[in-house]
Amino acid sequence: MTVEFIGLWIAGFLTLAIFSFLYRDNVFYKIAEAVYVGISAGYIMVQSWHDVVIPNLLIPLKSGNWLYIIPAALSLFMLAQLIPKIRWISRISIAFVVGTGAGYGFVTYLKSNLFEQVHSAIYPLWSGNIWTSLGGVVLLIGTVTGIFYFFFSLEHKGVLRIGARVGMMFLMITFGASFGYTVMARISLLIGRIYFILHDWLQIVK
Repeated sequence: MTVEFIGLWIAGFLTLAIFSFLYRDNVFYKIAEAVYVGISAGYIMVQSWHDVVIPNLLIPLKSGNWLYIIPAALSLFMLAQLIPKIRWISRISIAFVVGTGAGYGFVTYLKSNLFEQVHSAIYPLWSGNIWTSLGGVVLLIGTVTGIFYFFFSLEHKGVLRIGARVGMMFLMITFGASFGYTVMARISLLIGRIYFILHDWLQIVK
């Protein structure tokens, strides 16, 4: 009995244990859930230590770059959450992380969403290819009417009402496509696990 064989049966059991939740909550599902969360947390911790802490903190400190003491101190402040009397110290690190993340995310959002959307909407309507030009026209109409839908300063009447309705149609198509893509991704995962059970584990399907 090899290690691969034992691992294969453990993986098959855990897969069925997770699927058992489709029937109802049970002890097998709780065991599989706990194992998954525990292994994931342990793996992320070890990976973060080797891929983040060592190359980005310990190695620079060993090289004499003492400026890295600041992020090291902020990291240690986070551990103050475990001690109720000095828990307030962790707020310094949390505020730094939230503020930095908000600023970075804001700039990234402006670049990837706003500027790119505006850039895509101002392409020439005629590019020499009818299908490319048609796509540009549809993109322009969807962008303008989508803005109409979220324009609440005036009552939606007349042309504004028509534009808002068209914008709502574009939004519904977008949400439907996103939802369909999400469902397709989940179905792909399900197919992968079923194939693992039938092919790798039980070897019913060749």
